[in-house]
Amino acid sequence: MWLITPIGFFSIVRKPADRKDQCLTVRARVRGDLVALRAAFLPSLGPITQSDDTDYRFRARAPQADVAAAAARLLAGVDYGNFKSEVARRQGHARAEVYHEVWERLHRLQVDPAFAGAQPDAESEPAVHRRGNGG
Repeated sequence: MWLITPIGFFSIVRKPADRKDQCLTVRARVRGDLVALRAAFLPSLGPITQSDDTDYRFRARAPQADVAAAAARLLAGVDYGNFKSEVARRQGHARAEVYHEVWERLHRLQVDPAFAGAQPDAESEPAVHRRGNGG
């Protein structure tokens, strides 16, 4: 899962070693993002490791329940009307510009006809949407 927030950009995954510990690995491209996440929302985030040979240079592990609670606290703190403006306020205009570039690329999903027909599987849709007219 990608989580793009006013305090940083994270890729959250479950690596094979995480399963037995019921942990998740939180990865980042910027070490300071993990530091900010730990300080403000996820104090149980473990030591930050660094590797120049991986897709995400920085990573740390935390219990899955704690990561979920941290995400809920992030959502509970949303009090701004424009995300990119909030990123600029907290992290500066250079970071906000990078996020805007991501926004522009994802905007293609909305405007490119190639994506117009993409629908989730009936199996993955919430039950309320599968009921049809008779439900």
